Amino acid sequence: MAIDNKLLMILVCPICKGRLDYDRSANELTCPVDRLAYPIRDDIPVMLPTEARALDSN
Repeated sequence: MAIDNKLLMILVCPICKGRLDYDRSANELTCPVDRLAYPIRDDIPVMLPTEARALDSN
C-alpha cells in the first residue's frame, strides 16, 4: 500500500522541518538535508529520530 499524497504533503522531517521524499522501493521517507531515512511500518511513518537510519553518502 502506498502512502497517501495528502499525508506526504504535511509530513516534515522532525529534525530540520524540511520536506521528505517517499522511497517506495525501500518503504521509507527520506530527508535529503539530514540524510536520514524514516521507516514506514504497517503503513504508518515512524517519525522518531531514534528510529531513523543514516543514508549512504553517495
